[in-house]
Amino acid sequence: MLHQASFARKAFVVGNYFFLISLSLLCLLPLVQVLSISFSSSSAASAGLVQLLPVDFTFSSYAYIMQKKEFIASFLVTLQRFGLGFLISMSLAVLSAYPLSKEQKDLKGRSVYAWFFVFTILFSGGLIPTYMVVSQTGLVDTIWALVIPGAVSVFNVILLLNFFRGLPKEVEESAFMDGAGHWTVLCRMILPMSMPVLATVALFTMVFHWNSWFDGLIYMNFPQNYPLSTYLQLMVINSNPMKTDPNHLSGILEISERTTRSAQIFLGALPILIVYPFLQRFFVKGIVLGSVKG
Repeated sequence: MLHQASFARKAFVVGNYFFLISLSLLCLLPLVQVLSISFSSSSAASAGLVQLLPVDFTFSSYAYIMQKKEFIASFLVTLQRFGLGFLISMSLAVLSAYPLSKEQKDLKGRSVYAWFFVFTILFSGGLIPTYMVVSQTGLVDTIWALVIPGAVSVFNVILLLNFFRGLPKEVEESAFMDGAGHWTVLCRMILPMSMPVLATVALFTMVFHWNSWFDGLIYMNFPQNYPLSTYLQLMVINSNPMKTDPNHLSGILEISERTTRSAQIFLGALPILIVYPFLQRFFVKGIVLGSVKG
């Protein structure tokens, strides 16, 4: 009987590993092919000869993209948005979640404030009222139009407050007895114990600000103000190297719409691909612990 149980366990583990590896390959192989196409020649990509390895290896597509002033400008806009958006979103999420994690006796009207946040998940003003608010406040064509409207993510606030509520109350109470204030408790005790959920929320925030393209399209009137995702989105839709500047005609035979599009897609995903492995070990723990309690 014990032997049968052991065999079933091993079979389950083997099957589980096989399923997860297969699923990982399904997610990874398309990205590998996009990368291979971006490093391949125009003729090989157009003929459909590229599979998992580049054919006629070349950096022409990346060189073509990097010499475009619009690409550099959009990249700088995204870096600015990324820095400001990450700092503001994380600060507001923590400062909103900490008081909401207290009991009703510690924060009068806690339920009212909590439902105020939840209400925004269920109902929103819509695109036109949002644009009118951004326009009337003078944020159009400024970096703040990309940062302020989405500065507070209610989902991230809920993750944080549920995690904070699960932390030992004795630690906080002992700090208050020693004369510590809320700022000291939050910065020196709560946040150091909350690294898993903070890493998870940080990943969500980074992905949001790096990949968001629609707000740049509606709030920016000039191409030089587009963030990278908006620029890449428009390039993917309208990309046509045959209509390029005459100064670039010398390399037109080495690139094509497909190779430049693949290079743009990979460059847009690269920063998140670099950051994700460093935060992945916190990801599952932060999601689970931050969503258990209500």
